[in-house]
Amino acid sequence: MSSKRSQSSASPAKSLASTIKPWIQLSRVQKFAGTMVLFWPYAWSLTIAARALDLDVPTFATSLIVGFIGSSLLHSSELSFGFLGAGCIWNDILDRDFDRQVERTKNRPLAAGTISVPGALVFLFIHIAIMVRMIWHLDEFAFRFGVASIVVLPGVYPFMKRITYWPQAWLGIAMNVGVPMAWLGQGQGLSPSIMILFAGSWAWTMWYDTIYACQDKRDDVKAGVKSTALLFGTWIKPILFGFASALIASLYVAGAMNNMGRYYFGISVVGGALFMVKEMITVDLDSPKSCWQTFHRTGFDFGALVWAGVLADYYMSL
Repeated sequence: MSSKRSQSSASPAKSLASTIKPWIQLSRVQKFAGTMVLFWPYAWSLTIAARALDLDVPTFATSLIVGFIGSSLLHSSELSFGFLGAGCIWNDILDRDFDRQVERTKNRPLAAGTISVPGALVFLFIHIAIMVRMIWHLDEFAFRFGVASIVVLPGVYPFMKRITYWPQAWLGIAMNVGVPMAWLGQGQGLSPSIMILFAGSWAWTMWYDTIYACQDKRDDVKAGVKSTALLFGTWIKPILFGFASALIASLYVAGAMNNMGRYYFGISVVGGALFMVKEMITVDLDSPKSCWQTFHRTGFDFGALVWAGVLADYYMSL
């Protein structure tokens, strides 16, 4: 009797879990690296702003938390990782036919038919409504910029891989809007130093997403999906080295223009450069496993390393 009661009580829970699971997979709530590569540029920029503008700790901490939630909700990329990703939902809606042809993505909920397109659209609009409400308090320019960052940039991205071998270039813009938003959210304009940091963050996206796209090179050719991983061909490593160099140079220049201190230059710039050199040496671009590991380390370790230097500098400035 006891066993039967146990099975009966477990049945509703099991049914609920099976119902929720496809929605979790659609929003990428189970994995986190995609959210972090969207969040880190915002965190770097905000912490530099906190140091340069003498923001108090409560204001800084509140802005950081709001930015993390926004990054989690937006996650505007083709990456299969993140937390509650509006961009992932939109991407999966448009790419469901492509996804069925790629081994790594063929079991995604929309490709597999476990979630309907109308249901996914409702889920998407809920995400967008929450994000728009989060930026409602900003001034008119910042609000309009935020809406464009939420709707236009992620909305256009999935079409890019159909028409150009440079979809990562558009993705680099969409993924790094947090850099200017961090300053606009504090009522500041867009200074040259912040645009330099934005350019470096764009180069970072070109670097990690090209490596990420190397996982699917063979399947992408069959499916007709375009990417820089295919475009760069045998020149891919030298070009990636160029993007990595541009990132480190931008960190140095933006730091110098904002009068950052020794912790920033020692940890964020020098430490970040050493990290990138090590990844360039060890990554095997013909191995999907190696590409994924490099992306994962970049999403967590590199972003955290750069932020640690900025945060230490802000803390010392207090």
